[in-house]
Amino acid sequence: MDINMTLIGQSIAMIVFVWFCMKFIWPPLLAALEERQQQIEEGLAAADKGKESLVKATAEADEIVVEARKQATSILDSANARANEIVADGKLDGVKERERQLSAATAEIEQEANRAREELRGQVSAIAIASAEKILNREIDGKAHDDILSKLAQEL
Repeated sequence: MDINMTLIGQSIAMIVFVWFCMKFIWPPLLAALEERQQQIEEGLAAADKGKESLVKATAEADEIVVEARKQATSILDSANARANEIVADGKLDGVKERERQLSAATAEIEQEANRAREELRGQVSAIAIASAEKILNREIDGKAHDDILSKLAQEL
């Protein structure tokens, strides 16, 4: 194999090309690769942080759900207690109303009985006077009549 000028020229051209690439092309490529590598590392770190945040958020969400269930149970219990209280109050009011109506009816019955007694006293006294008049065949004066009626009413 002969070393001629073509081979030397090609060698010099290759050396110039390698030097040019090392001086002007290689540093931006290395910088772009390092920047891309750093971005990938940051992305992986962010993904890890995201996973940790997701775990924390899931735990917090579970705690919130548990607390919400406790509150819901508490609200339901208090609502049931209030409903029972309202029912008990309604029953108590019903009993009071029944007793009031019963006492009113009893008072009305007593008034009717007293009216009937008074009416009967009046009728008995009129019958007694009529009987006495027939027996005596004469009429008693008004004052004596009132006295007899009042005595008879007191006896009854």
